[in-house]
Amino acid sequence: MLLATLAWAALSVPAARAEVATAEQVRRDYRASEAQLLDRHGVALQALRIDMQGRRAPWVALGDISPALPAAVLQAEDQRFYQHEGVDWSAAGKAAWDNLFRSRPRGASTITMQLAALLDPRLQAAKQGRSWAQKWDQVQAARALDASWSKQQILEAYLNLVSFRGELQGVGAAARGLFGKVPSGLTLTESMILASLLRAPNAAPAMVWQRACALSRELRAPATCSEIELRTLVAMGKPQIAQELTPAPQVAQQLLGRSGQNVRSTLDGQLQLFAQTALRQQLMALRERNVGDGAVLVLDNASGEILAYVANAGGSEIDGVTALRQAGSTLKPFLYQLALERRLLTAASVIDDSAIDIATPTGLYVPQNYDKQFKGQVSVRTSLASSLNVPAVRTLVMTGLERFHSRLQQVGLSSLTEPPDYYGYSLALGSAEVSLLELTNAYRVLANGGLYSGVKLTASAQLPAPRRVLDAAASFIVSDILSDRAARSVTFGLKNELATGFWSAVKTGTSKDMRDNWCIGYSDRYTVGVWVGNFDGQPMWDVSGVTGAAPAWRDVMDYLHRQQPGRAPAVPAGVQSRQISYQPALENPRSEWFMAGTGSAVVTLVTQAQRVPTIIYPAESTIIAIDPDMPEAVQRVFFQAQAGKGLSWQLDGTELGQAGSAYAWHPTPGQHALALVDSAARVVASTRFQVRGSDPAGAAAPSGH
Repeated sequence: MLLATLAWAALSVPAARAEVATAEQVRRDYRASEAQLLDRHGVALQALRIDMQGRRAPWVALGDISPALPAAVLQAEDQRFYQHEGVDWSAAGKAAWDNLFRSRPRGASTITMQLAALLDPRLQAAKQGRSWAQKWDQVQAARALDASWSKQQILEAYLNLVSFRGELQGVGAAARGLFGKVPSGLTLTESMILASLLRAPNAAPAMVWQRACALSRELRAPATCSEIELRTLVAMGKPQIAQELTPAPQVAQQLLGRSGQNVRSTLDGQLQLFAQTALRQQLMALRERNVGDGAVLVLDNASGEILAYVANAGGSEIDGVTALRQAGSTLKPFLYQLALERRLLTAASVIDDSAIDIATPTGLYVPQNYDKQFKGQVSVRTSLASSLNVPAVRTLVMTGLERFHSRLQQVGLSSLTEPPDYYGYSLALGSAEVSLLELTNAYRVLANGGLYSGVKLTASAQLPAPRRVLDAAASFIVSDILSDRAARSVTFGLKNELATGFWSAVKTGTSKDMRDNWCIGYSDRYTVGVWVGNFDGQPMWDVSGVTGAAPAWRDVMDYLHRQQPGRAPAVPAGVQSRQISYQPALENPRSEWFMAGTGSAVVTLVTQAQRVPTIIYPAESTIIAIDPDMPEAVQRVFFQAQAGKGLSWQLDGTELGQAGSAYAWHPTPGQHALALVDSAARVVASTRFQVRGSDPAGAAAPSGH
């Protein structure tokens, strides 16, 4: 009697009286639980879960859902869906009659009625079921939906909003979570399993496959019950979501913050996946050498856009692009660029690659080459290209530690926050910690002829105009050296992963105890940086620059230039080419680049007896700061001279001692005059410098030149 009364009342009230949202409004207000990271072409690259209340994929149009699923759902839930007007009174009557004789009541809600409850929380059933008032409102809402929506719109919204299992809401999340595929790829067997979940999303697998088996018989599907059982157990036992490849999770963490959000990045999706795959393959090849982690960064030279950001191909959650690691020899190009820029050296200059001891406040610093051997007299070109350590340290003594420290900060290495003396002369060999992001962008400065600009991950980001931080002529010469495979062959040989089939400049680096391995290089269009090592600090085993990061770097560079090879940069103003030879013949005659006014056709090696006495440190106008954090009694400045044998140090007119070796002097604030004098007290070389004390607050005065 109550059912008949409810049916008569519902039929007698026009459906238009109930308020109902339009299909367009429901779709517009829908929010996926994940935000989507898009690549530069608008292609989905990475999803990030934001809303933890449920897992919802982006809205799926009915045309993008396998036809097998609506067929299975209608058979299981609402066989007269296309005949009724929102409420199936025939099915409701049968359910009411059956419920008079069943201990467990049977429902008769149509898909339209279920959708009405999904759209309006007030219509959702409590633990004890719906009240008669809720049923009345649900009937009215269903009839209103049917009157204003098409059947296709109702079915599409229902499949996107209904819960299938656990936190999986909607067909997109269910298809991906249970079967690892998009809704368009669902088979009839998978569709029957999903349809069988609707009445009891958290039912045991046995109940689900039994319902799906019964549904298969109704649909006369070819699948056997055994096949359905096996597919159900696999789907319920191991959700596929956890197995998804995540190409750019760290980028997603940076850019995504709201569920349903779509953010277009500067990443190239295909390049991102290629770089990730190439690095993973290299890490697998290095597994026996105790290498477990790696990162790749690709920058567009012109725009500063990040085209690939592989933060960790080793499986850890650490962001290897921004993590600080010891730089190794990758800082040497900036040291030689500084020396060339200040005209202290040319690419043809000869540097002594032999044992050297440098006195420091903590003792003697004795740099060695990677192979523990010395090459004797070598040119700057060979020293940089072959990454010789002792010549780099000698170059740092010439340029000055403070100037080099400042230069590294100018090219964007913001992690060098300690004063220059903290790093000491080992800074030439990369004792400082840097990130792959900032180091790769610093090499991009060289690629752009000395112009610095920031990088960006979204096309909408605005960057300040590029500014000049390096001399263009000196930068060009350094790039030419880094592209010279012949000059590189002293250490690396002629055949190695650094020798691309097109113009490119590249440098490797390995940190102390083989904890970090780098390969950074650039062409005219791209700069690529690769790091491999272990985030837990474990050393690698017998990994060099050309066997560690270089193979992945080469793979990415070849991929980038598969259609257009890299071209050598144009020669800037202020650079001249000259044919040179050495006397004696230390190196073969060649054509060499010089900054204007520094060229020479013949480079003659000066014997030790012919060397001109010179004060190497402190250089003219050097400013030295007393460190407030160190006891003044232990602070020292080490005077160093070239060809100082037989000469003496004289400071402010007072003789100090012999200049044949470094002299440790206790610094005192003020202006000072330092000289080299001979046995007759005649001044052979001199320089002036300043020592600054601590300010009243105890902070160190700034140092520099």
